[in-house]
Amino acid sequence: MSGAGSARPAADDTPHWVALRRRMVAEQLRGRDITDPRVLDAMERVPRQAFVPESLRPDAYADRALPIGGGQTISQPYIVALMSQLLALRGSERVLEIGTGSGYHAAVLSCLAHEVYSIEIDPQLAASARERLVALGFATVNVRAGDGFLGWPEAAPFDAIVGTAAAPRVPEPLVAQLREGGRLVMPIGSGDDQQLMAGVKHEGRLSLRSVTDVLFVPMTGKVRTPEPVPAPTLRKDPLPPGEGSR
Repeated sequence: MSGAGSARPAADDTPHWVALRRRMVAEQLRGRDITDPRVLDAMERVPRQAFVPESLRPDAYADRALPIGGGQTISQPYIVALMSQLLALRGSERVLEIGTGSGYHAAVLSCLAHEVYSIEIDPQLAASARERLVALGFATVNVRAGDGFLGWPEAAPFDAIVGTAAAPRVPEPLVAQLREGGRLVMPIGSGDDQQLMAGVKHEGRLSLRSVTDVLFVPMTGKVRTPEPVPAPTLRKDPLPPGEGSR
């Protein structure tokens, strides 16, 4: 299957689910500020019910996030669409996703880009997402277990990077792996104080803007390690008069 192509339908994607999905797109996405026709089409094609626990399938198209186990969630449909729209994908891009979860957002991205690389820190979630994506025909999504803070350096540079867990700062390796002119979208902050940030890399630096308040599960791994504090510079010359301890 080529990038931005069609996945084969889920085995249980009955007219009931198709109708719920169309209603979700019409009311939750078009009814707000999602205007990119490619994003709307992708959201209408990907069978969200295949990415949630069976007990929660009746709520698959509800306007809210849902738990998927392991303390993780599948994001609200609107947020998935908004983040995808902010990436401004046109079909030829290579995208890095931090936080595979159930694989739903990766599936949506695969309808919008040429290739998707997705990292999940929970090995069990990574394995189940990989199996699910393969079964549903999303062959251009590459999934591996690992610490998203470190990115996927051997596959870099990426045209776009999306983070699906809140970090206290944008991980430095992700900025390095984003190509010049590339876009990054991810939640920054902690607890109830989080902002969805969107940025573009220009002259090696990431320029960020705040889009909206959000509430994501926290990113774990190396990102939670405090940034090193530089050691003080030791002066070799004698202190001039008036300097010293007080």
